[in-house]
Amino acid sequence: MNQLQPGQRVRHPGQPQWGIGQVQSVIGDRVTVNFEHAGKLLINGAVVALEVVEE
Repeated sequence: MNQLQPGQRVRHPGQPQWGIGQVQSVIGDRVTVNFEHAGKLLINGAVVALEVVEE
């Protein structure tokens, strides 16, 4: 898994309706992301491979 960094923009592959999210913090497999349409969520990076959005 590529290491996510705070500030990166990502998409949850299983929840496209959440929109684009910005990584807030990464602590081990725990990734906090603030999504456009779902707010701030804690994602388990060991279970979900967030897709980095290149803009």
